[in-house]
Amino acid sequence: MGTQLSTATQISTSAWCAADGSPTPLGVTPLPEALAYNFAIYSKNSTRVRLLLFSDDLVNAYFTYDFDPLRNRTGRIWHATVPERTVRNAKYYAYSIDGPPPTGRQHEWNAFKAAKCLIDPFATAVFYPPAYERSAAVGTDSNIGKALLGVLPTEEAAFDWEDDASPRHSGDLVIYEMHVRGFTANPNSGVAAAKRGTFAGVIEKIPHLQQLGVTAVELMPVYEFDDSEPNYWGYQPINFFSPHAKYASQAGDQINEFREMVKALHRAGIEVILDVVYNHTGEGNENGPTFSLKGIDNSTYYMDSPDPANPYPYADYTGTGNTLHCANSAVQQLVVQSLRYWAREMHVDGFRFDLASVFARNTDGSVNLDNPAIFADMADDPDLADVRLIAEPWDVGMGGYVLGRKYPGISWRQWNDKFRSTLRSFVKSDPGCVADLMTRIYGSSDVFPDSLPDSCRPYQSLNYIASHDGLSLYDMVAYNGPESWNCGSGGDNDNGEVGISPAVMALRKQQVKNFCALLLLSNGTPMFRMGDEILLTQSGNGNPYNFDDISIWTDWSRRTAHADVFRFFQQMITFRKNHPSIGRSCFWRDDVKWYGTGDVVDMSDGSRTLAYCLHGASVGDDDIYVMINAYWGPLEFTIQEGVPEDWKRIVDTSLVPPNDIVDEIGAAKLGSLMYTVAPRSTVVLVRKAS
Repeated sequence: MGTQLSTATQISTSAWCAADGSPTPLGVTPLPEALAYNFAIYSKNSTRVRLLLFSDDLVNAYFTYDFDPLRNRTGRIWHATVPERTVRNAKYYAYSIDGPPPTGRQHEWNAFKAAKCLIDPFATAVFYPPAYERSAAVGTDSNIGKALLGVLPTEEAAFDWEDDASPRHSGDLVIYEMHVRGFTANPNSGVAAAKRGTFAGVIEKIPHLQQLGVTAVELMPVYEFDDSEPNYWGYQPINFFSPHAKYASQAGDQINEFREMVKALHRAGIEVILDVVYNHTGEGNENGPTFSLKGIDNSTYYMDSPDPANPYPYADYTGTGNTLHCANSAVQQLVVQSLRYWAREMHVDGFRFDLASVFARNTDGSVNLDNPAIFADMADDPDLADVRLIAEPWDVGMGGYVLGRKYPGISWRQWNDKFRSTLRSFVKSDPGCVADLMTRIYGSSDVFPDSLPDSCRPYQSLNYIASHDGLSLYDMVAYNGPESWNCGSGGDNDNGEVGISPAVMALRKQQVKNFCALLLLSNGTPMFRMGDEILLTQSGNGNPYNFDDISIWTDWSRRTAHADVFRFFQQMITFRKNHPSIGRSCFWRDDVKWYGTGDVVDMSDGSRTLAYCLHGASVGDDDIYVMINAYWGPLEFTIQEGVPEDWKRIVDTSLVPPNDIVDEIGAAKLGSLMYTVAPRSTVVLVRKAS
């Protein structure tokens, strides 16, 4: 059921506000002293606003209220008070809004449809009526009885957060990108049927996350979206405050079930980061449905196409039909209040912003990298002061790729696609990658420089090799493509695991371990996707945004079938945590020495080898020596520092488990400074720092 937005803003109980309502806060707010509820909604260009309250009859409104523009409007906000006795007898609400027709293409392109029921942008829960039809939201006809509705807040007991405390990780931050439904929807998840694919289901699988050792989950979109449209990923939000109703195991309990999940993850020492979409909505273009913003005030919330010759009215820097108008102060307020709600009321620890360059788009579509207001609004909000902010620093429009120091979020982490592409190419044995590999392992100082005046930090580089958007890590070594390779004969015809030889399967696992090792040995913030630790396959599908079936969900039988890969991920995460020298707050600088098979790095186009020694004394850690051979034959490396008995071999991805990664305490010392590194393998040595 719905819950009101708590706010520091106090609604005046003066006679005027008691009679006419208050313009702040937006949304629905109970007024216990006045025995009433305040309703407030922003709509700059509208000429008529009507509030609709519904009880069990979803066709005939239980109560309607027509706002008087002379009494119930202040500036651009319509507001009214409704007696508590009236609201108490209702369950759901919507708005009907009318206004002038489209008035040209100078960002006053209206799209009012008075017959449509509209969701309050500040509703904290959305209700799907049994007769809901997405198609009814298209066109101009009434969709009453078939429309999504906001859930009215109730006077329920406050959620008991108990002693909840948000964990805060630094050098040990390891992010696990997860889809709430896909994590437990498979019947072999071991989760009770009613909880599969829900927030409650995630709680039951927390032991897996703890055993793996990840310290944060990044949940793919959980904001309300219409999944009657093929939309498994959830990147088509229709409301920025409400959790997706179908992720609740009990109908109508999505808010508290989300909170229970957050509380349980926090108890396990795991941060909760939300992948959020504030760059567009699921209303699409002029042919799409009208759920909320489009019918409330289209020209405020969406960007008009800057090209007068373009026959389509919406700017589309997202590839989805519309772009949110983040240069508008009303949109900035909506976004910041949404973030504040999830941080304060839902105890979320961070946000990853999809296509985050849209935040820097001016009204005319140009990119403002100097002072886009929304970044200052976030930085100045006390509820967001300690919240992690992560950008996908690009969109699909011209000038939208702003990875690195150019991005206006000064201390934000950023998805680093340069790291992704370099690692994929190098492990695949493409030529000409060594110099770039050094830069990526070091922390991508080319795009995150620490020189004045930029003063970037390596942790701002969010390093990843696979994410939801593209092949899984296993499919990257099982299917052929520009950045993938099926590991040769035996994997012919891209048949996944069908009929492959044991040798090819062993090589695939070895390549996955190489990816895992290099990701976790690199300075920066590591992230990998759900299921990579158990070789999850999507049968080569790199874009399953509209699939919602067993072919995409986590197949938990693979944890048993590929227990050695799970163990390798687990032990590499432990290794990174045990060696703070790797994930530093600053770049390694003079603490790293770069080598090749000998004392000089071979940066020629044909080179596929690299070695380095990371000295840890400055941070109270051991020294780490890494040798990497992406060539298809064995190569002899000469260890350039110390004597043989100094070094213990911890990792050799070419060896049969459990020798591929061993515990440091029991590891054997080397007998020679000459080490033959097998084809396509990574070796890690450790010694006590002097």
